[in-house]
Amino acid sequence: MAPAAIGAGLLSNQVSDSVDAISAQLAAAEPPLTTTVTDRDGTPIATLYAQYRLPVTAAGIATTMKAAIIAVEDRRFYTEGGVDLQGMLRAAVNDSTGGALQGASTITQQYVKNYLVNVVDRNDPAAQQADREDSVARKLREAKMAVQLNDTMSKDDILADYLNVVEFSGTVYGVGAAAKAYFGTTADKLTVPQAALLAGMVNNPSVYNPYTHPGRALQRRNLVIDDMVTNGSLPASYAATAKAAPLGVLPDGPVTPPGTCMGAAPDAGFFCAYAESYLVRAGFTADRLATGGYTIKTTLDPRVSQVTKDAVDANVPTTQDGVANTFAVVQPGPTGHQVLAMVANRNYGTDPARGETSTDIVAGASNEFGAGSSFKIFTSAAALVTGKAGLETPLPNPDSQCFPVPDAHASCYTVHNDGHYADPITLADGLATSPNVAFVGLESQVGMPAVLDMAYKLGLRNTLATNDAGGTPDPKSPNPQYNQPQSQYFRNLLSFTLGNSPVSPLEMANVSATLMSGGVWCPPNPILSVTDRNGNAVPVPQQACEQVIPAGVANTLEAGLSKDTTSGTSAEAARAAGWNRPDIGKTGTTQQSESVAFVGGVNDYAVSSMVFADGPHPREICPGTPVHLGDCGHGAFGGTVAAPPYFHAMSELLAGVPDKPIPAPDPAYLTARG
Repeated sequence: MAPAAIGAGLLSNQVSDSVDAISAQLAAAEPPLTTTVTDRDGTPIATLYAQYRLPVTAAGIATTMKAAIIAVEDRRFYTEGGVDLQGMLRAAVNDSTGGALQGASTITQQYVKNYLVNVVDRNDPAAQQADREDSVARKLREAKMAVQLNDTMSKDDILADYLNVVEFSGTVYGVGAAAKAYFGTTADKLTVPQAALLAGMVNNPSVYNPYTHPGRALQRRNLVIDDMVTNGSLPASYAATAKAAPLGVLPDGPVTPPGTCMGAAPDAGFFCAYAESYLVRAGFTADRLATGGYTIKTTLDPRVSQVTKDAVDANVPTTQDGVANTFAVVQPGPTGHQVLAMVANRNYGTDPARGETSTDIVAGASNEFGAGSSFKIFTSAAALVTGKAGLETPLPNPDSQCFPVPDAHASCYTVHNDGHYADPITLADGLATSPNVAFVGLESQVGMPAVLDMAYKLGLRNTLATNDAGGTPDPKSPNPQYNQPQSQYFRNLLSFTLGNSPVSPLEMANVSATLMSGGVWCPPNPILSVTDRNGNAVPVPQQACEQVIPAGVANTLEAGLSKDTTSGTSAEAARAAGWNRPDIGKTGTTQQSESVAFVGGVNDYAVSSMVFADGPHPREICPGTPVHLGDCGHGAFGGTVAAPPYFHAMSELLAGVPDKPIPAPDPAYLTARG
C-alpha cells in the first residue's frame, strides 16, 4: 500500500495550489435561478431560465427526502468529515494497480462536483469534462474542497445546498423544481415513494428518468426504499406499502414552465422579447437574464395589451395566411416614453401553422414593405423646422411630375397622385388627404439629408440603421440596397417620403409619442424595474430624452395631423366606428397595397397599426372579413384596413374618459420663413 499512499501524497501536493482558486470560484458563483418577467402590476407574464431551479432552505425539505438521499448516497453523512477516507484509499490502491476507480464520494464531495459542473463550469464543456473525469487527481481536489466546506458549513446546509444544485434530468435542477415538475408538489411535502424516486435519480438522471425508463426508475426507487430501511430511517413495516405504490409522476412531464418569452401569453410574447433585447442592449447578457434570478417588472399594461390584441385578432385572424397586423402603444411624456403594449394577430412562437412567428415583428424593421405615406410626417416636420413651408403654405400639386434626382441613373423621378387633388394644396390639407406629388416636391425642396435626419430624430433610430431589406448592412454585398444603412441608401432617393422601406412598427408609435411630448424624443422603454435574487434594485442604463424639435413645431404638426379622422383618409372608417374624439393620425398605403398603416394617437396613447404581407409569396392585401391576400384591383388602404383596429381599441380603452384636446398650432409655423 506504500506506493499508492506516496503517489496520493504527491498528487495532493500538486493539486493544492488549484484547490484554493477553485474554492474561491465556488464561493463566488451563484447557482442559476429562474428570472420572472411581470407586467406593470407585478403579474408574471413569462419565465426565463437555463436551469429550472426553485431553491429551498434546509427547513423546506421534507425529512423523507433527506433520509432517502443519505440512505442511497452517503450513510455516514452526519458523522464523516466531508470525505470517506477508506473509500479514497481503496480508489488510490485500485488506480495504482491498474484496477477500476471506485466511487466512495460523499455527499459533500458530490456537492463540490455538481457545483462545478452545473454552476461554475456550466458554459465550458471542456472544464465540465475535467470535472467529471475518473481520476485520483480529480477526487483529491474534490476531497480537499469537501473538507474545507465541512469545516465552514453545517451539515444541514451542505445537504440543502447539494439538493438545490443537483440535476433531475433535462432542465430540472434542485429538489424544489423536481418536486413541482414531477409530482406537482413542494419539497417539504414529498412522500417516501416520491422522495425515494428523486433520490434514486441523482445517480444518473437519464437512466432513471421515470418517463423514458419507468421500469428502471421503479427498480431504483425500490432500492432506495430498501436502503432507507437498512439505514434505520424507514420502518420495515412501511417498506412494502411504499414499494407497492405507483411512480405517481405527473402525466406528460416533467411539467415545467416555458423558459423563454415564447411561453408568454399571446398578448405578451412580443413585448417580453423586446424587453429582453432592451436589457441586452443596456448591458445584460442573455445568459445573465436566463440565470440571474431577476424579477423584471415591465411597463406592459395588461388591459391595454389585451384590448389591442383583441382588436387585431378581430381585424385579421391569427392563422390568416400571409397577412400580419401589428399594433404598438407608447405612453408619451417629456421625461419618458413607456411602452404599454406590443401585439399582433400573430403570436410569438415557432409553429407557423398556428399563426406563430419567431421574429419580433412589432419591434424590428420587419414590415419590409413600409409604412406608406405616414412617412410624410418626416418631410412635413423637416419643412416646418427649416422654414421651407408652414402649415398653411400652398404646395404645387399637379397630377404628376418628374423631379430631378442628383447622382441617380435616371434623369428624374416620376410621381403620380392617386386621384385628383387641389393644385396647389396647403400642407395641412395635404396631411389629411395625402397627395404624393406635393410631398415629393416638398421633400425635394427641403433636401433628403434634412428629411432623413428628421426621421432619425423623431424616432426611426434602429430602423434607419438597417438596410433596405430590414437587416444588418453587409459591406461585402455589391448591392447598395443591402450594403449600407437606410440612412445612407436614401440620401438621393425621393421615394423615402412615400414610405416604401422596412420600418419598425414600435418606432413609428414612438414617432407619435415624440410629437405628443412636445417634440421630446425618449427611447421606447419597456422596463419599470429590475431586482436581483436578493431583492436588491439593479440599475438599467438608458438613453436620455432629447428635445429634438421645438415644441411649437410639434404642436403645429399635431394640429395638421388632427384632420385625418375628421376629413381625411381615415374619416370614413372613423364614422363607421362612431369615432369623434380629437386625435392625430396619418395613414399610409404602399404602391401594391402589400402594406398599409395608421400612425397617430389620442389622449395619452401614441399608436401604430400596420397590416402587411408576411408570407413567402406576398401579394396585394384586400379588405374584407377577414382581411386577406388576393387580386382585388385597388386593394386595401391605411384608412380602410389599418385604422379600424385603432378605433376599436381606443374606443374601449377610453370609454368614459374625457377628451384631451389637440394643441393649437404655433403661429410662427403657419407660413414659410425662407
